Amino acid sequence: MSDETSPRAPQPVACRLSPPMRIIAGEFKGRTLKGPTGSGVRPTSDGLRETLFNILRDRVAHARVIDAYAGTGSVGLEALSRGAAHATFIERDPGTIRVLTENVRTCRAEGITTIVRDDVLKAAGRNALKESGDLVFADPPYDVSSLDDVLAALAALVTREGLVILEYSKRRDTPPSVGGLTRGRVHVAGDSALAFYTSAPTF
Repeated sequence: MSDETSPRAPQPVACRLSPPMRIIAGEFKGRTLKGPTGSGVRPTSDGLRETLFNILRDRVAHARVIDAYAGTGSVGLEALSRGAAHATFIERDPGTIRVLTENVRTCRAEGITTIVRDDVLKAAGRNALKESGDLVFADPPYDVSSLDDVLAALAALVTREGLVILEYSKRRDTPPSVGGLTRGRVHVAGDSALAFYTSAPTF
């Protein structure tokens, strides 16, 4: 019989681990990607990633992709797996870049990727990238101060006929237009949403 007055041993704190991320389809299908290393990294879920690429369909093949706020690189690597020509990852955190680099190696995609260690807003402002993207995906922190500023930066990274995709909290409003881009389709899934922007919104 236990003595209720004696001090209780500390109980271990349960940790919720993110489920493994995997490439969903294409050349790298089934490869497991390394997950986030800190609370500031929130990778796009497998379900939302699958929805995104079901929407994009044929636009991915041969596209030059920019994965801004890249984190683990799951979106850019999924695009490469589905036939994109090249992916540029923009990420500023050194620890996250180490994870991203390992994921690129896992997919043996070193020859068709570029990793830019920089802040997205600063990189766009000084035109730090060699080429614009046909598809520019951004998943900034959900509490980022201004989505308008993010979209204005992304507008400087996309080709004239390209597409910008913004992942954000559905609780926030996105501007109908900014930086020459106009919002077209919006897809809501759970707590997240995807907004699609082009210079001539037919998407």
